[in-house]
Amino acid sequence: MIKRLVDVLVAALALLLLSPVIVVTALAVALKMGRPVFFRQVRPGLHGAPFGMIKFRTMRDAVGADGSLLPDAERLTPLGQWLRATSLDELPELWNVLTGEMSLVGPRPLLMQYLPLYSPEQARRHLVRPGVTGWAQVNGRNALSWEEKFALDVWYVDNRSFGLDLRILALTALKVVRRDGISAAGDATMPAFTGSGKREDSSMDGSAL
Repeated sequence: MIKRLVDVLVAALALLLLSPVIVVTALAVALKMGRPVFFRQVRPGLHGAPFGMIKFRTMRDAVGADGSLLPDAERLTPLGQWLRATSLDELPELWNVLTGEMSLVGPRPLLMQYLPLYSPEQARRHLVRPGVTGWAQVNGRNALSWEEKFALDVWYVDNRSFGLDLRILALTALKVVRRDGISAAGDATMPAFTGSGKREDSSMDGSAL
């Protein structure tokens, strides 16, 4: 209950104080990439229950000759790359925190199609609300392998505390300033999780969280 109270208070205050930044960012996305300004996608939340996550759009909806989306590297715009590097694309998720679908700190919400690919141990990451930032994000972010990320997520589930959340928030601010771990080696964002350690192009905006 204390964690939820802190989430609500901090998210509400942040939305209020950062409203000028959010408005300017929305205008920049609209001018550079057109509409929609926001990227919305169904993600698994607490216990895997689906919810609509919202972010600023960072990619064009460009498709190839076969009608399928082009690889992330070809759709990620310079503005989108900068928004990801500064984590400004994550600001709308404060609304998800305010509504109770997310927490400030927790395992990042990934894709619904990953749910059946998790091992029982990896699936434990859904025992808590997903977060805007998390233990994996401050320990390597997209520079980590999927297996390393999930191990850190489960460690957080088993060791979560108010003090640890404060530490993660402080480390997140430092990571944003340094712009560490934005993408995986050799990828514009992060390869898709296949459940077997294979690397594939995600071809989805926001799948590199």
